Amino acid sequence: MDQEKQSREFIDEREEAQSFLKQEERDEDDRFPPPPTKLVPKGLSKRFWVSASVNTASTAAIVFVNKQILQDAALRHAQVTFAAFHFAVTFLLLYIVSRPAVGLFPAIKLDSYTLVPLALAMIFNVVLPNASLAFSTIQFYQVARVLLTPCVAALNYGLYNRKIPTQAALTLIPICLGVAVVSYFDTMPAGDAKGQVTRPLGVVFAVTGVLASSLYTVWIKWYHERLECSSMQLLMNQAPISVLIMLYVIPFSDDITVWSKTTSTQYALIAVSGLLACLINLSQFVIINEAGPVSSTVVGHFKTCSIIAMGWMVSGKSLTDGSLLGIALAIGGIVAYSYVMQRQARN
Repeated sequence: MDQEKQSREFIDEREEAQSFLKQEERDEDDRFPPPPTKLVPKGLSKRFWVSASVNTASTAAIVFVNKQILQDAALRHAQVTFAAFHFAVTFLLLYIVSRPAVGLFPAIKLDSYTLVPLALAMIFNVVLPNASLAFSTIQFYQVARVLLTPCVAALNYGLYNRKIPTQAALTLIPICLGVAVVSYFDTMPAGDAKGQVTRPLGVVFAVTGVLASSLYTVWIKWYHERLECSSMQLLMNQAPISVLIMLYVIPFSDDITVWSKTTSTQYALIAVSGLLACLINLSQFVIINEAGPVSSTVVGHFKTCSIIAMGWMVSGKSLTDGSLLGIALAIGGIVAYSYVMQRQARN
């Protein structure tokens, strides 16, 4: 009987202890309630749409502003200085938004010597396309940039044996054909005095610019993986290195006397170009953060179509011009390529 009594007392004490612990847990929950569940709105945010609109408008505007700047024959001989200005402005922007008060991304320090090859590629990635724009129509300049996709695919295969699906490879054919058609018709003499044409030198700069941009794109991915940093962190570290290199190059490559003859209107356009570059970099960062790289690609296609359409309207060309077929082939090919690659990623 004593054993049964002791057993019951033990059970009662255990139940009382468990009840006490449960009450303590309830009190703890009352003192420290769980954080409220964040409601995720359906669809893309207002911030995305604002950023996409700013990015599209700024990208289109900077092409036309730069074209206006480079129509001055003297400023065509100051390409490296112009690019150095853009890099300096970009670094300043990234430095500001990386400060704790803004906090868009944390600043890190990377080894400068490691970044020298990428900084050199970055210089050619900007200077050569700008040179192409100086001697080309806007629509040819933009269509030629579409060649970046097949060139990057070829470099990835040749350097790292990275393959793309067969269907994606087939979509590269109309891209290349389209650019070839545009090159042929756009370099033909215009039928009237108002029509704009692309000079052969513009084609040379466009092709070499695409090759430089392709190498830069491939290297960016390699540097990301090796250094384990974001795009903004990488750009913030390489931009000042590029500027430093260009300061050594400018006395040999540019006619530095042109700046004393540059008008206030031209200086204003250069300042606007720098501001637009800041808006492009900042809005692109927000787009990728808000919606990811897929939506960023869609925005890129829309920008390409918008710039080509506006370039066509100011070029003086008619709708019967043969380069229209090339534009349709190139844009159709790049959209098809993106669709195939995105479907492959989902699978």
